Order: sequence, then structure tokens, then C-alpha cells
Amino acid sequence: MTRLRGIAARLGPAGVAGLVVLALVALACVIGPVVSPYGPGEIDLGARNQGPSAAHPFGTADLGQDVLTRVLVAGRVSLVIGLATAAVATLVGAGLGLTAGWFRGPVDAALSRITDMFLIVPAFVVLIVLSLTFESVGVPQVVLILSLLSWPPLFRLARASALRTAELPYVAAARVAGAGGARIVGRHLLPAATPEIAAFAALAVGTAILSESALSFLSLGLDPEKTLSWGGLMIGAPDTIEERPWLTVFPGLMIIVTVIAVGLVGDAVRRAGEPRARVVRGVRPW
Repeated sequence: MTRLRGIAARLGPAGVAGLVVLALVALACVIGPVVSPYGPGEIDLGARNQGPSAAHPFGTADLGQDVLTRVLVAGRVSLVIGLATAAVATLVGAGLGLTAGWFRGPVDAALSRITDMFLIVPAFVVLIVLSLTFESVGVPQVVLILSLLSWPPLFRLARASALRTAELPYVAAARVAGAGGARIVGRHLLPAATPEIAAFAALAVGTAILSESALSFLSLGLDPEKTLSWGGLMIGAPDTIEERPWLTVFPGLMIIVTVIAVGLVGDAVRRAGEPRARVVRGVRPW
């Protein structure tokens, strides 16, 4: 309990609120469809296109499907895509950034040029082109597409942190003492870059969810007939927003709430990591 209080104190009220909201959204998406009396594809023609009610809190769709159940099922997919994309992008961006910052020279130049190539092209245009290259777009393809364009910002952050930390006296002392590159990177460079990495990872979840939703909304992402996602539920929104707004409003609210919660957590993690970063960088190196 004391440890939990310490974590809560470091995150602050906003960070704790974001973490609680994110946990509630994830819990609802995991448990909600299991306890729901309706299946995500269950048809009830007698309840077609009904607004929110006690029986259907989020209303019903064209064939009488319960929108609440569909939103929660879709949330599983959107959250998995967000988390998986953030994990892959973080590993690639941090790994390459720390490598470039440590080795410098030709390695740094080559990795920096590759990163620049990814940064100079319009990201969303590339997302659309990549999505069109796949015959069938599923969750793995979406994660791959989003990961390819998500890691460059972290590369720059991790590289800059590694370059700064590598110049500190205790890193030079570790070199003289015979410590290997892998040990120095893991013991000194990585901890110093942890605030940037952790903040990026949290924010990347929200960015991936937004990007996937945009692709699905444009019918370039997941096939809503096979895999539900929050963006997929909003396909056709311009045609339904006036007469059946609940079909768009509730998936949209889930996206907004989740992205805001992730943003609060990411900002709190960054702020919580700053004191540790200062300690690692020179105040108390051992």
C-alpha cells in the first residue's frame, strides 16, 4: 500500500486520474462483452435504429445490434493496436536512438539519415499508401503500418539523451574501468533516457488509436465486417450523424476519453521521471 501511495504521489492527481480512467476503459472492454446479454453481431430486427434506452444504453444499429456491446468489443481491438504499436515503436526508436548516440560516427550518420527519410514524407499519406498495398488489412498489418511511422520522434529523443549522457564524467570513468558498451548503455544511457521513452510510449498509444481510427473511418483500415474497431464503427458517420448520432457519438467519445487519459498518464510519467533523470545524469551517479 505504501508503494502504491508513493507511485500515486509521483504521478500526481492528473496522472492518477488518467490511469484510473484508462484502467476502467480497459476493464469494461474486457469484461463488458462477456456479461452483456447481447452478442456483438446479434440481430434484432424489432429493435432496429433505436436510440439509447434502458435495454440498449448506447442505442442499436441498422439490424438491431446493441451498440454498447459493439463499442466494447471494438475497444479490445483498438486498445491492442494502440499498445502493440507503442511497444514496437518504443523498442525500435529507443534501441536505434541509443545505438546512434553511443557509437556516433558512421553508425549515427546512417541511422540519422534513415530517420530523416521517414520524417520528411507526410505520415498520413504513407499510412494510406501502405494500407492499400495489403490485400487484406488485419490487426498485424495495422500495427506494422503504424509502427513503421511512429518510431522516428523517439529515435531523436533517445539519441539526444545518449549524446548528452555519454559526455558525463561517470560514463568516461566507466569506459576507463573497462565496462563494455552494452553495460554502459544499459546502466547509464538507458536510465537517463527513461523519462523521454516512457512519455513517448504512453503518448504513442493514443496516437496509434487515433491513426487506426482515421484509417478505418476512411475504409482503409480494418474490415468492419470481420474485425470491429472504434474507427470502423464510425464508417458512414456523415450519413448517420443527424438521424442516428449515437452510432458515431459513443465510439467517438471512447476514443476521446482514452486518448486524453493516455495523454495525462504520459505527461505524468515524464514529470515523475525527471528527478530520477537528474540523479542519473550527475547528482548521484552511483
